[in-house]
Amino acid sequence: MKIGIIGAGIAGLTAAYDLSLAGHQVTVYEAATQAGGLASGFRDRDWDWPLERFYHHIFQTDRAILDLIDTIGYRHALFFRGPVTAQWWRGRVYPLDGVTPVLRFPALPFIDRVRFGLVIAYLKYALRDWRTLEHTTAADWTRHWAGEEAYRAILLPLLEGKFGPHAEEVNMAWLWARFKSRSFKLGYFVGGFQSFADALQTTVAQLGADVRLSMPVYQLTPDTSGWKVQSADGAHAYDRIIATVSPQILNQLVPQLPFGYLNQIRRLRSMGAVVLTLALKQRLTDGFYWINLPKDQFPFLALVEHTNFIERERYNGDHLVYCGDYLDPDHEYFRLSQGELMQLFLPALQMVNPRFDATWIRASWLHREIYAQPIAPTDHARNIPPLATPLTGLYWASMSQVYPWDRGTNFAVELGHRVATEVIQTRHSS
Repeated sequence: MKIGIIGAGIAGLTAAYDLSLAGHQVTVYEAATQAGGLASGFRDRDWDWPLERFYHHIFQTDRAILDLIDTIGYRHALFFRGPVTAQWWRGRVYPLDGVTPVLRFPALPFIDRVRFGLVIAYLKYALRDWRTLEHTTAADWTRHWAGEEAYRAILLPLLEGKFGPHAEEVNMAWLWARFKSRSFKLGYFVGGFQSFADALQTTVAQLGADVRLSMPVYQLTPDTSGWKVQSADGAHAYDRIIATVSPQILNQLVPQLPFGYLNQIRRLRSMGAVVLTLALKQRLTDGFYWINLPKDQFPFLALVEHTNFIERERYNGDHLVYCGDYLDPDHEYFRLSQGELMQLFLPALQMVNPRFDATWIRASWLHREIYAQPIAPTDHARNIPPLATPLTGLYWASMSQVYPWDRGTNFAVELGHRVATEVIQTRHSS
């Protein structure tokens, strides 16, 4: 078959890998100048390594991406470390990067810390079927089993950080998946995640796929023999199309989709991401990689000091700090200028480190994406459309369909495998 894939993110490239390996003729269209999607990076002039636009790492439990890394011969570039993750509470930072730090967390009475630890152990190691959990919210379930104190001190900040005003709508299956798939050690690549995306792109090209960067697609049109892709270099015909795009872009590309289906994908809500990255002349925190911040006290969700995880020598000595948040797509942070966001965010850095001064900033970058974190309300499984759309030969594979898992590169790989398998199986059964 001739197969067109829209999007050279990790899901699109993984699907291209499987389909090319199976002998199909694959063309991948990507509007950006590089592959990688949300995992792609940018590079300052004197850096040895690029840096992700949106902070990234993988976990030791991320089986799908680890297997793909092995398959394409890229394991030598992957390494794991145990950086310190933490929670802000009552004016200071408390590590939460292991069982012992959690048991020492003073926000909870000791018996509640033990109870919380037992609940997390049950979710991570004992509970295997998430389906019953999606009938209740994470707020209600954790209040009942972990207790009000644990919910308020640890779980509510996590949910509010991810989902803002929708925190108490999110179902427990999503939270179970988050605990289930995490490890204390975090993985990263020599050269960053961009190096992995580039290696996967190179492997796909070696298998015969045509990866077209800086090539936006304007329209997908069904015809008698399959599908036509209207892109910047003209119209091209394909037997099958895989669109790895947001619900909004799918709606724009294929307005011919049935009204009921379009209504279904329009009901899939998601948060956007806003990340201000700073290159500092001095270290901001005392060795902390990731600090969860309470939204009622700070103007953003996560303070991530990347160079407390990866040596700053890779970035010409810069201390790199992300100030990140998930927000509704109509939030003012998507309209404010970089300078206006700097004015809002910098006082928060002084709360974390009173010595911080704006003169520490050498450079800054602002990255924003409207579609970054799907919202999973109760009974969300019934909202997820299948990979095959109602139009024959058109498949849609997006982060909305990795549920109950949280979006990320591992589940993007898994999604790419799934959609490629479905395309191949549909071909064999037709």
